[in-house]
Amino acid sequence: MALKIRLSRGGAKKRPFYKIVVAEALSPRDGKFIERLGSYNPMVAKDHAERLVLDVERAKYWLSKGAQPTLRVAKMLSSDGLVKAPVIRDQPIKSAPGKKRQEREAEVAEKSVAPAEEVANEETPASDAPVEEATTEEAPAAEAPVEEAALEEAPASDAPVEEATTEEAAAAEAPVEEESTEKVKAEEDKKE
Repeated sequence: MALKIRLSRGGAKKRPFYKIVVAEALSPRDGKFIERLGSYNPMVAKDHAERLVLDVERAKYWLSKGAQPTLRVAKMLSSDGLVKAPVIRDQPIKSAPGKKRQEREAEVAEKSVAPAEEVANEETPASDAPVEEATTEEAPAAEAPVEEAALEEAPASDAPVEEATTEEAAAAEAPVEEESTEKVKAEEDKKE
């Protein structure tokens, strides 16, 4: 005879009230039980005294006789220190994806990564041209006094725009250097 310490539901519709009972494992949820150990009322506040009423001595007795608490009752009994707290998972094991689905998802992920790499490789030559233009604009020192004269004559609203272009050029240089090192590594791998 396998014994369970479990909840037996009572109360009205949408107003649950549970009895904590010791019953045979094969008996129905709200059916015949051996002994009532307490009650659980989820409708009252968590700190209320009547939320969980339990005869601890009788619970210890039935646990010593081999009665197994259900997951929810074990959680309640662990608050009194009668049993070790159970591990309650966020996602049930039954609803976890199977092996085939995990394999299919992995293949889809690999396929989506490959086109992204190809697009990055195609964009590299296009991004080299603007960087070269930006460096040629900064290189001539003779044009610097002309730009300063233009700044003095131009309204104040134009100055931030020119600063933004130099910042954009500096930002564009850094990714190109990383991409060029990736290209060199890829070419070395192809040679091998």
